Amino acid sequence: MVQVRVLGVALDAARQHIVLLKPLLEEPGEGRVLPIWIGAQEATSILVAVEGADVPRPLAHDLMRSLLDSVGASVTGVAVTRIDEGTFFAEVTLSTTLGERVVDARPSDAVALASRVDAPIWVADAVMADAGVLDTVTEAEADEDTEDVPDEVARERLDEFKRFLDDVDPEDFAAD
Repeated sequence: MVQVRVLGVALDAARQHIVLLKPLLEEPGEGRVLPIWIGAQEATSILVAVEGADVPRPLAHDLMRSLLDSVGASVTGVAVTRIDEGTFFAEVTLSTTLGERVVDARPSDAVALASRVDAPIWVADAVMADAGVLDTVTEAEADEDTEDVPDEVARERLDEFKRFLDDVDPEDFAAD
């Protein structure tokens, strides 16, 4: 398993939402990125959590967090465990008064919940190997580690990533 972070949420050419997961220890433009197609509501929920935005009423994943809090349970981690015929599967690991429990979940719900409770997100090595794409296209962030990346290179990487999103199809990640 590799621990990942939410790199962002994007739209593909068909206007379908994609959550992008990137291994924690990899720099932008290195390694792999795992794109997972998700619904619009889950995309919104993930963005709200990642950006720390306030919402006037609780979203479904806020309700999940409140329910867990009210029964004294906590999320210790989530994992994208496998991909089968292009469908991703995930699990949420809970710490409860009855011990550890593992619950089946859609990756989008697992990531949205983990983003709210600051739980680690993991991806099975086989999933990253099968469905991950080379991260040669992530836009470089302006910080100490990347300020020496020329603007032209950063623009080229972003343009290449946009072309990837325009051309990619969920079936491209179907297991053989």
